[in-house]
Amino acid sequence: MYDYVIVGAGSAGCVLANRLSEDPEVRVLLVEAGPPDTADFIHIPAAFSALFRTQHDWDHYTGWEPGAHGRRIYLPRGRMLGGSSSLNAMIYIRGNPLDYDRWGLEGWGWDDLLPYFIRAEDNERGASEFHGAGGPLPVAEARARSAMCGAFLETVEAMGLPLNDDFNDGEQDGYGWYQVTQRDGRRASAAVAYLHPVMDRPNLTVETHAQVLRVVLEGGRAVGVAAGRAGEELTWHAEREVIVCGGAYNSPQLLMLSGIGRPEELELLQIPLVAESPEVGMNLQDHPTAGVTYFCQDESSLKDALNDANLAMWMQGQGPLTSNIGENGGFARTRDGLDAPDVQFHMVPVVFEQEGLLSPPAHGFTLSACVLKPRSRGMVAVTTPDPTGKPFIMHGYYTEAEDVASGVAGLRMVTEMVRSGPLSKYAETPNMVPADDSDAALEAHMRQTCQTIYHPVGTCRMGADDTSVIDAELRVRGVEGLRVVDASVMPTVPRGNTNAPTIAIAERAADLIRGVSVAGAGDVAGAPAP
Repeated sequence: MYDYVIVGAGSAGCVLANRLSEDPEVRVLLVEAGPPDTADFIHIPAAFSALFRTQHDWDHYTGWEPGAHGRRIYLPRGRMLGGSSSLNAMIYIRGNPLDYDRWGLEGWGWDDLLPYFIRAEDNERGASEFHGAGGPLPVAEARARSAMCGAFLETVEAMGLPLNDDFNDGEQDGYGWYQVTQRDGRRASAAVAYLHPVMDRPNLTVETHAQVLRVVLEGGRAVGVAAGRAGEELTWHAEREVIVCGGAYNSPQLLMLSGIGRPEELELLQIPLVAESPEVGMNLQDHPTAGVTYFCQDESSLKDALNDANLAMWMQGQGPLTSNIGENGGFARTRDGLDAPDVQFHMVPVVFEQEGLLSPPAHGFTLSACVLKPRSRGMVAVTTPDPTGKPFIMHGYYTEAEDVASGVAGLRMVTEMVRSGPLSKYAETPNMVPADDSDAALEAHMRQTCQTIYHPVGTCRMGADDTSVIDAELRVRGVEGLRVVDASVMPTVPRGNTNAPTIAIAERAADLIRGVSVAGAGDVAGAPAP
């Protein structure tokens, strides 16, 4: 018997395990389907794609996407301690203040969440009005700054575009180096930052290799979870709450498998209805990205970076293997009248081939632009009552005209950058490029080559309306003792990488669950909530 059972040891789950177990009288269980985060490739920043389609990856795919020429798109998600924070590109971006203010939910605006961003942070730049020092999450300057990425910034500056040395102070527009969640050149996942430092707490139990099959519900209340491990079914009981932290794909799947969803769909699968929730699995959003790749003779790319000499340098916290791959980029508005950026650029000093599933065939680079505020929506659905089955996922990329317009405009900017200034010297041999400069060719290239930038959100939307899956305190409607805390609760996707927002949401959720006063703007970063 535990007070809290947390399902999923990803970014949110690790934060909650840490914060809830601060009270020695509270018994916390954290359950993770995957293994511990002991593999070297987890901690070597530049090696994260070596984890794709392994035991550390949920290895999801979309259905045949109608807006992407009927292609199925690969969706890697972390399946280990740290979840996708053990698999991501480590870019620390909070999003735009407008993103949170427009959620329109009390307690979730920019001014409400900023103290939690600050409390979480241990930024090597030190504490300031917008940044924290001393919190659990290391935020660092990128140690590996490749010549190709340097040429990208020289190019945008030569084009008269603005530079930005801090994308997280409320002003996003411009271009610069991304700060990363690393310490001493090693990945600082949520497990590294929040979980490992407190694993020896006697009131915290962590179970790995245990996939939760369903939430156990009695009389309309969550009282525990049933999990499978090595062919055995295990049951763990929760005296206070079950907290689902499975992410935008797995959290709605677990709710539906537990009888929370649309009655007609659950009936077809012979899953007994516990609570009607029409939006479970709906409202799926992501940042689709498309770009170009070029080959070059220059050998400064990361193509051959995984070698003994560079491994020795990485052990000392130096060298190209400390690269987070997406070393720099920026945010831009592609047309007049926008009140915030609608595209984000990622400059990558290696040819990212076949969604990262193939090794780069030659030295070169990748430059892409993603749509930041997509109007397109998708869904996650359960197609079998077997909990080990994969959910059906359809993102609906580029099914709204405004997303197409932003995507094409961003791709046009990419092609202009490649032809301009210092970056052009690395663009020797086109590998994956549009057929020509026409809008039609750019759109065709975008639809044919787009991929996820790994930011799925929205499938367990929180809201003040009765149709939302959860309320503004993250409680599942129609069921007692059950919350969802992860990226799936976001009503809309923030402008930027979603790891930092997920951690901030979990920090605030911990205060809500404990029933303590929420953090105030004057709180010291890293200090326990009052």
